[in-house]
Amino acid sequence: MSPTLSLACDLIARDSVTPADAGCQTLMADRLAALGFQIEPMPFGEVSNLWARRGDSGPLFCFAGHTDVVPSGPLDQWTSPPFTPTVRDGRLYGRGAADMKGSLAAMVTATEDFVAAHPDHAGSIAFLITSDEEGPATEGTVKVVERLEERGEKIDYALVGEPSCRERLGDTIKNGRRGSLSGFLKVYGKQGHVAYPHLADNPFHACVGALQQLCAETWDAGNDHFPPTSFQIANLNVGTGAENVIPGELEAQFNLRFSTELTPEAIKTRIHRILDAGGFRYELRWRLSGNPFLTPAGALVEASRAAIAEVCGIETQLSTSGGTSDGRFIAPTGAQVLELGPLNASIHQIDEWVGVQELDRLSAIYRGILERLLARH
Repeated sequence: MSPTLSLACDLIARDSVTPADAGCQTLMADRLAALGFQIEPMPFGEVSNLWARRGDSGPLFCFAGHTDVVPSGPLDQWTSPPFTPTVRDGRLYGRGAADMKGSLAAMVTATEDFVAAHPDHAGSIAFLITSDEEGPATEGTVKVVERLEERGEKIDYALVGEPSCRERLGDTIKNGRRGSLSGFLKVYGKQGHVAYPHLADNPFHACVGALQQLCAETWDAGNDHFPPTSFQIANLNVGTGAENVIPGELEAQFNLRFSTELTPEAIKTRIHRILDAGGFRYELRWRLSGNPFLTPAGALVEASRAAIAEVCGIETQLSTSGGTSDGRFIAPTGAQVLELGPLNASIHQIDEWVGVQELDRLSAIYRGILERLLARH
C-alpha cells in the first residue's frame, strides 16, 4: 500500500461528518510537524481549523481543503461501510474518498517528498484545512483568512483539492467559480375558504406571474470564462394541507449562480423591481455565499498545466463550472487560486470512490507544482 493510499484510508476511517473533524487534522498536523511546519490550530465555535506553515518568506504556496464530509445516507445501500475504507477493483471506497480526503492525503505525501528533496526550498508552504466546508462555511476558511489578513500574512498561490476532473485525472482544473446568491421570499395573502375567494387573497395567484418572469429572465449572456447566470427556484412552500383552504402565506427560496457580468447589488435591484411590479405584499432576505472569482493565466496555472502534462500526458482544460468552494474566501485577498483534485463522478453519492492509482498520480502532480514554484534551481 502506497503512503498516499495508506493516509487516505486513515482519514476516511474517521467519521468526520460536518462539522466534525474526528481527529483528521491532528493526523495531518503530526505528519507536517515532522517536516518542520509550525502548527497553529484555529478553532471557531464547534469548527476545527488548521493553519500550518513551513518557512517565513515569500512566495507563500497554500494547500487548502476540508476534512468534513457529507452524511453517508442509507447505510444499507453502501456495498461496504462508508467509514471503513475498502479497496476493490482498483478503487478506494468510503465517504470522503473523492471529496476530499484523497486530495488531503496526496497533499501531505507530495509535501513530504518535496521537502525531502528540497529541505531549503524557496518561499513557504502552508496548509489551510477546515471542518466547515460541507456545512454553513461560516466558521472555517473564511475566519482563518480573516485572521491571516489581520496579521498581514498573504497567500500568493492557493491550490484547493476539490475534485475537479470529469473523465480522467488532470483533464480539468477550476480557475474560477460563479457567485452564489440566495433569496428567501415570503409573500403575504389572506387565508380563507376556497368557496369564497372574494373573502381571501391567494398569495400564489398574486405572485405566480412575478415568479414566472424571474424564471424566464435573461440575466446576462456570460462571457469567455463564465456561462450565463442561472436562476433556479429550489424550494416552494404554500398551502395548509387542507383541500378547501386558500393559503395565507407563500415561501419561496431561489438561487442565482452568477458570472462576473453581474454584481449582487445589480441582481437584487432587478429582482425587487419585478416583485414590486406585482403589487403584492412580500418580504425578501438575502444570503450571499460568495462572489465570482477568476484566476487568469499566470504562474500557478502554468505550473499546474505543466505538472499534469508530465504526470498524465494530457493537456488540461480550465473551467469555472460547478458549485462554490472555499476558494471564494481566498481569492479576494489577491491570491491566485486553482482547484485541482480527482474525478468528481461519485462525490456525495452512495459508494463514493477514488481510483487507487489516481491518488499516487495526484500526489505526483502536486509535487510537480511545488517543484515548479518553490524549488531552488
